[in-house]
Amino acid sequence: MGSHPLNLALRFILELVALASLGYWGWQQYDGVSQWLFCIGLPLIAAVVWGTFAVPDDPSRSGHAPIPTAGWLRLILELLVFASATLALWFSGQQPIAIGLAVVTVLHYMASYDRIQWLLANH
Repeated sequence: MGSHPLNLALRFILELVALASLGYWGWQQYDGVSQWLFCIGLPLIAAVVWGTFAVPDDPSRSGHAPIPTAGWLRLILELLVFASATLALWFSGQQPIAIGLAVVTVLHYMASYDRIQWLLANH
């Protein structure tokens, strides 16, 4: 079920929301040049980490792994990105959206139990 097209679409939307949330937090925290650096830099760093550290032959991704990563580490990286985005929303005063993101993320991972098992089996 983790590779079902609807679940993959949901994960893609969650990824975009996570990146936007990090950028929003950066924009809210600073002024001037720092505001722009954090607004653009935080999502960029998260996107590079997301796209670079991958498990080879992950059926829910392209299978390409620029930096081959153990499944458990990939899972931790994904959870860190989503947790950071949730906290960014929370500390930006967007608590209802943060709760929504957290709930939808948990539901997504519950529906992706087969992918989680696959990730944990690939070390």
